Amino acid sequence: MSMLDKIKDLIKGHPDQARKGVEKGGDFVDKKTGDKYSGQVDSAQQKLNDQLGDRRPPSDGR
Repeated sequence: MSMLDKIKDLIKGHPDQARKGVEKGGDFVDKKTGDKYSGQVDSAQQKLNDQLGDRRPPSDGR
C-alpha cells in the first residue's frame, strides 16, 4: 500500500478534519516563509480541498 493510499484511508469519513489540516498546514508554511510563497500555497490548498470536495472549513476571520 502506498503512502497516498494510507492517507486516503485515514481521511475517509473525516473530510472536515482533513480540510482543517490542509488550512493549518498552509498557514504554517506561510508563517515560516513570511508569505513569500502564499500564492503557491493557496493554489496547493485549493487543489487539495477540491480533492476532498466542495465544502470548506469555517473561516477564522482572515
